[in-house]
Amino acid sequence: MKLVVISGRSGSGKSTALQALEDIGFYCIDNLPATLLPSLVDQMANDTQRPEHIAISIDARNLLSNLTQLPDILRTLKQETSEAYEVLFLDASEATLLKRYSSTRRKHPLSDDNYGLLEAIQREQQLLEPIANMADIRIDTTRLNLYDLRDAVKHRIAKRAEQSLAIQFQSFGFKHGVPMDADLVYDVRVLPNPYWLPELRQFTGLDQPVINFLQESSDVQEMYRHIRDYLEFWLPRFAANNRSYITVGIGCTGGHHRSVYLASKLASHFDQLMDNVHVRHRELQ
Repeated sequence: MKLVVISGRSGSGKSTALQALEDIGFYCIDNLPATLLPSLVDQMANDTQRPEHIAISIDARNLLSNLTQLPDILRTLKQETSEAYEVLFLDASEATLLKRYSSTRRKHPLSDDNYGLLEAIQREQQLLEPIANMADIRIDTTRLNLYDLRDAVKHRIAKRAEQSLAIQFQSFGFKHGVPMDADLVYDVRVLPNPYWLPELRQFTGLDQPVINFLQESSDVQEMYRHIRDYLEFWLPRFAANNRSYITVGIGCTGGHHRSVYLASKLASHFDQLMDNVHVRHRELQ
């Protein structure tokens, strides 16, 4: 049995994630009281007709006393049961959550006479921080639409080979912010920038003129080798520590040239070594 526990701030896309897993055969439970999780796992473990894959959403709609117990409950499950489980945590920027709630006119589960929307969002972040720190997989939905999020969930959970480490290389532009779900971030702004060459500005790191330019730079190739060698050495140790997914952020100024080139080159290399490698160019989507 594979169990996925989904949590995250309200408005970050938990319902969409749960629906995406339900579409591909997961048995899904929305807003399970956290204290019932051990009983559910015991019942499913002893049921010969149990579903093969289960996804459970636990969030701030729980009673506060139940929710604060969830980190200890998850740690106990890991120690006392043989069932494999992962924690998926979804989040988005504060501005994005405010915009989503304002557009839908829905009430935040923590807002009341004492807490307005902004205060409720901030309080929820503090409340869920212990769960976020335990997450095996984090997805920043700030710049994802409905379809992007569904694809990301399916890719990171459903298509990942059991007990194998999956890795995503994500290019981005620092001027648009660092991805919140990046586990490792490399700053490549020190490298020669094709943007300052008028004949290359219109292209991206996926286009041959930019590729040719960056391949001829010794600094770019040295940066590539340093990142590659670090990851080759340490990724097996992440896997041995029960990490299931690593997101490597490669950032340049605008996210169109240097970071795109290096993320693609690294993904191509590790695709020959690992079962599940994915590349995403945030600013090109």
